[in-house]
Amino acid sequence: MTRRLTTAFLAVVLATLLLAGVSTLVVANVRARHLTEIELRRQAEGIASNLAVALNDDQIVNGRVNNEAQATRRRVLILATLRRVFQLQDLAIVTIGARGKLGGDELPARIRLKPKAIADLGALVIVSGNQGDLVFAAAPTPLTGRTQLVVVITRRANSGLAASLRTFLLAAIATLAIGASAALVLGRKLTAPIRRASVAATRIAHGELSTRLVQPASSEHDEVAELTRSINSMAVELDRSRTLEQQFLLSITHDLRTPLTSIRGYADAIRDGAVEPNRAATVIHNESRRLERLVSDLLDLSKLRSSGFSLDPQTIDIVALVKMSVERCLPEAFESAISVTSTANGRLDISADHDRMSQIMANLLDNALKYAAANVTVDLIHDGADVVIGVDDDGPGIDPADLPFVFDRLYVSRTRPKRRENDSGLGLAIVKELVQAMGGRVIASTSHLGGARFVLRIPVVGTR
Repeated sequence: MTRRLTTAFLAVVLATLLLAGVSTLVVANVRARHLTEIELRRQAEGIASNLAVALNDDQIVNGRVNNEAQATRRRVLILATLRRVFQLQDLAIVTIGARGKLGGDELPARIRLKPKAIADLGALVIVSGNQGDLVFAAAPTPLTGRTQLVVVITRRANSGLAASLRTFLLAAIATLAIGASAALVLGRKLTAPIRRASVAATRIAHGELSTRLVQPASSEHDEVAELTRSINSMAVELDRSRTLEQQFLLSITHDLRTPLTSIRGYADAIRDGAVEPNRAATVIHNESRRLERLVSDLLDLSKLRSSGFSLDPQTIDIVALVKMSVERCLPEAFESAISVTSTANGRLDISADHDRMSQIMANLLDNALKYAAANVTVDLIHDGADVVIGVDDDGPGIDPADLPFVFDRLYVSRTRPKRRENDSGLGLAIVKELVQAMGGRVIASTSHLGGARFVLRIPVVGTR
């Protein structure tokens, strides 16, 4: 990147120098042509005036009129004298006849008088112009008869920059050298944090999730600072995700192994006749249901992540569904000496997926029963366009450090449930996915009972 930055920097400097040089040259040449043209017009006009006086006076010498041959010889001598005195090597004397025909000297190379210019000269108007850097001026002077004499002077416009060309080239080379040095220094300085970020990203990609870049100051908000923050944030999230994955694998392994151990142990006991078959069958049945629930949770999470997941919205009485969910958990609550009460009364119809709502309530109540000490309450109110369901328990509550993550997939809370040795962390993640799929939201907070409170807001009219 430093090489590309240096190349780009030098290209900009070179383009600037070329633009400045060409612009200066163009402006200088235009000005030089303009000044040269003014000077030539003035000079041509003066020569033409003097020439007219000399030639007309030459018609009379010593009180008598010269004949044509004598006048011509005298004019040739006068023109030669003018060229020698004024040192005009690029001077031509042409004549314009009655019909605009040119005669006399040959016009300088590249100078062409157009018909309009010849007409202007015939009207005694000075004509000037340029052909590239060759500037000319033509001044007419009348002669006897209908013939006119035209003085044409040419000169190459000189901008005066030729002497400065070497200095300009040396300055350009020095500027390019300084630009290259500045580009290298700036390039290395600017790309250094990017190189560090690249190295850090590579290390993170190879599993070194503890890698961190130096955190920029809070006042820095440029692209490099934001990139640094993004990489650090990514490393933190990846490290956290790996930790959660490890916790999840440990938890799910334990949850799978525990019922399997019980099933295998009671099956061996039945085979050996060491246990009463009905009692063993009850334990095996309960443990198999526990395995079924765990596998079902895993499948639900997999479906929720896939694009094939869909809901079946229908009109349901949410009050009746909440009451039924409470009744279903009463046997388990009774065994644990926990009181479960509900304030849901009357009837309230909403559009939602009946089975998924039952699953949401079952997961919330199951979570509350795991942590509650003696009481679980369920309340339901109609709040504008939403139905609000709250589930409270009087357990140990949620650690403040866990609040932002209680609904994350694979997350295992720091607080251990009282009635189960381990928790896979799938239930609340499923609740969040299902509630959001139905256009609602769920939040966790501290309950007035001292434990945890989970609040659902589901739109009455169904999925938004």
